[in-house]
Amino acid sequence: MLWNAILLALRELRRNVMRSVLTILGIVIGVGAVITMVTIGEGATAQVRQQIASMGSNLLMVSPGRRLGPGQSTGQVLFKEADGEAILKNVSSVAAVAPVSSKSLQAVFGNENWSTTVSGTENQFFGITNRVIESGRRFTESETRAGAAVCVIGATVRKELFGSADPIGQKVRLQKLSCEVIGLLQAKGQNTMGMDQDDLIVIPLRTFQRRVSGAVDIALFQVSVKEGASTENAQKEIRLLLRERRHLSASDDDNFSVMDTKEIANMLTGTTKLLTALLSAVAAVSLLVGGIGIMNIMLVSVTERTREIGIRLAIGALEREVLVQFLVESVVLSSFGGITGIVLALASSLWVAQILGVPFIFNGGIVILAFFFSATVGVAFGYFPAVKAARLDPIEALRYE
Repeated sequence: MLWNAILLALRELRRNVMRSVLTILGIVIGVGAVITMVTIGEGATAQVRQQIASMGSNLLMVSPGRRLGPGQSTGQVLFKEADGEAILKNVSSVAAVAPVSSKSLQAVFGNENWSTTVSGTENQFFGITNRVIESGRRFTESETRAGAAVCVIGATVRKELFGSADPIGQKVRLQKLSCEVIGLLQAKGQNTMGMDQDDLIVIPLRTFQRRVSGAVDIALFQVSVKEGASTENAQKEIRLLLRERRHLSASDDDNFSVMDTKEIANMLTGTTKLLTALLSAVAAVSLLVGGIGIMNIMLVSVTERTREIGIRLAIGALEREVLVQFLVESVVLSSFGGITGIVLALASSLWVAQILGVPFIFNGGIVILAFFFSATVGVAFGYFPAVKAARLDPIEALRYE
């Protein structure tokens, strides 16, 4: 019986193809929009996590000043190198500490110049921040201790100053400092804040202190926590240690901040998921609109086929058989809309993901859920017209013109 009902439903849909297409348009748009929003949202979330991971594994950033919000701090009292040594020595879960001091400078090579960030640090910086030397080498121990005029450059600096030429062995001028390029960093691209991670020049910390800043203060410690250790516990221990070293009383606020990159990841992914959910909810309204369209067209169909229904009831068709027939037609309509919406959504998601540069992540669960929901819309909005058709009086139906 059900198979016959499906065949009859398909026959009725072919009889009014254009009307059927326009009827399911709301379902197509609704299903397509929901799947596209969720797919792109999950891709964006995955990209955020990848970019945060590229900043460094189990990374804590210890900076002076009390954090007020993203990129804001107050009351800056800079660190000393001994603070970093104390963190490495006294916090057992810490694997490495890299002191970093940075300044924006104009880099000059030949006739080319480029404004970039110059960071003074030590070799631990490369491992902590997942920096890979593409060509050349890191600093030697003697270069680090002596404050040699050597540097490792990022891919953006190489592009702007040297083009496609090999920069290794060349001299780059930073104000009065002329340093030899000994290494080229592998490109990492932009981070989650839109900052170019390749736009930097790294020099030994001693070199930076003596030739660039003229001060021994440290602006930032990048701390790598041992694999498997709790970053939260490490944060607490570092905070207590620095409060003691800075002679802060119990009533004093911290004049420094210890930030876990996982906090940034959780905040950004939470925001992305919330926006995805809101956009998906808005898109889902189209499904309700499509359901109303199906109800409307099924009511029209019942009116148009009143005599047909009367004949079927007069020759012995049961009310439930008429009910099932119209209910199946409604479900077939919405299911066709769901399938078409899924196909268009996957194609558009792949296209949009390529344009936005986010990974395409296929979510089978949301596809199945969207199809199930579209079929449910057909049942919900097709039930009333089906009941109306099943309860027609055969005699009155046969008289209908």
